[in-house]
Amino acid sequence: MLSDSLLALPLRASKARFESDFGQRSLLTVDTEEEFDWNGDFNAHQYGLKQFRALAKFQQFAEGIGVSPVYLIDWPIAQSPRAQELLGDAVRRGTAEIGLQLHPWVNPPHDEEVTPYNSFAGNLPAAVEREKFMRLRDAIERNFGCHPQIYRAGRYGLGPNTAKLLKEAGVAIDSSVRARFDYSAVHGVDYSRHPIEPYWVDAERKLLELPLTTVFWGLLRKQGQWLHPRASAYPLVNGILSRLALLEKIALTPEGVTRDEALRGIDIAIDDGLPLLVLSFHSPSLMVGQTPYVRNEDDLDALYDWLRAIYAYLALRSVRPTTVGEIIASVEV
Repeated sequence: MLSDSLLALPLRASKARFESDFGQRSLLTVDTEEEFDWNGDFNAHQYGLKQFRALAKFQQFAEGIGVSPVYLIDWPIAQSPRAQELLGDAVRRGTAEIGLQLHPWVNPPHDEEVTPYNSFAGNLPAAVEREKFMRLRDAIERNFGCHPQIYRAGRYGLGPNTAKLLKEAGVAIDSSVRARFDYSAVHGVDYSRHPIEPYWVDAERKLLELPLTTVFWGLLRKQGQWLHPRASAYPLVNGILSRLALLEKIALTPEGVTRDEALRGIDIAIDDGLPLLVLSFHSPSLMVGQTPYVRNEDDLDALYDWLRAIYAYLALRSVRPTTVGEIIASVEV
């Protein structure tokens, strides 16, 4: 029996398999959210929504390289007429998809105290998490004319009730598991032992998990799952392991990961036979000064250069971009 929980480690038998012609593919996910101070306190009402010109530029860029992004939108984005116009147009033209991302501190109802603990939706009481989620789902259906099929918990904050909630809401895919990362020190979930391969959460195979792709690279990468969490407690040791090409953790994101690092990570993922590479970044990074990763115009240029290089290399390695719709159609139930 599978655990029917997104927090539990999956059984080996739960590994998802895809039709033979699926091959190896990539999915670009964009955590599409309001601008806020990443170093400040969480606030239900103080945020910005200035990103839409930058988002339009990015959508044009993505179409130019043949990629259909998945915009995982939260409440402020779902309520924005400009987002509805921009992203709704892309969805209608078949060049983008819409999913859900729950930031509980900006998502009504605002009944809970806004705290770091409660910033993880999965930490909320089941009824509160459900009400926030359902309001977001209904808003997306109403404002964008589509039923979202993929979810990512803001701050990767899954909880014991999330899997049941997603199945009740008719959402087929979760992509909240950030494998090989541990957020337990800040009230979040420890995903350090979760696999990076897609897997079924429940025995009925109604909920598919697509973990964000993070690999270990280096001579000691086979020992990475055991060694890296221990080495990370000692920054000097971790740095030495990386400089000596012994062990490095590489997430497939332009945020804090260089192009060369990402290319090494892609080689590992492809050579290990990973069927789906899940890439991600946050939409405020498309503007200067809104995240720690894009502080100036050079950083913004680097983000676009990263995407160009990564998708050119994926094409060279015969890894095609895919969509949520194609994944649902191709996974073997």
